[in-house]
Amino acid sequence: MYTPRLKEHYTNAVIPAMKEKFQYENVMEIPKLLKICLNQGVGAAVADKKIADVAVEEMSIIAGQKAVKTMSKKDISNFKLRQHLPIGARVTLRNERMFEFLDRLVSISLPRVRDFAGLNEKGFDGRGNYTMGITEQIIFPEINIDKVSRINGMDITFVTSATTDEECLTLLKEFGLPFKNQK
Repeated sequence: MYTPRLKEHYTNAVIPAMKEKFQYENVMEIPKLLKICLNQGVGAAVADKKIADVAVEEMSIIAGQKAVKTMSKKDISNFKLRQHLPIGARVTLRNERMFEFLDRLVSISLPRVRDFAGLNEKGFDGRGNYTMGITEQIIFPEINIDKVSRINGMDITFVTSATTDEECLTLLKEFGLPFKNQK
């Protein structure tokens, strides 16, 4: 049976490293990666509905799983926004697809970012989750650059079972995410 490379890496290398660093008494205390949420907002979809469809299609290709449109919750006249208009796309990855996406992100996509100096360590929320932003969706090799009409960014949130930012940082570093001030 096929197991993703990073899932095996988690059981063989990450768990022992985390247990040693934080002195966990029980294996169930060790933080794990629960899900990865991809979110893309396309404000231009207010004027042209097809832009939201293209965003959903691109997110589905990147994630390997069907993305859904996000709808506006209320009317905002300054943005010419009405309630229930499509304004973005999102997808939540779990289990094997999550590990596959993380592997592609770390080994292929992040090295393709222009002038990449590492991920910012300020994206933690205080509860053991990390959010990072990507400015261009074309860093993913699944996207055909010739067919892209608009360059859109996206937010990627790593939801972990860690209780502190330090545990989450250590977990993500063990998975291979390149942070700026690695020690």
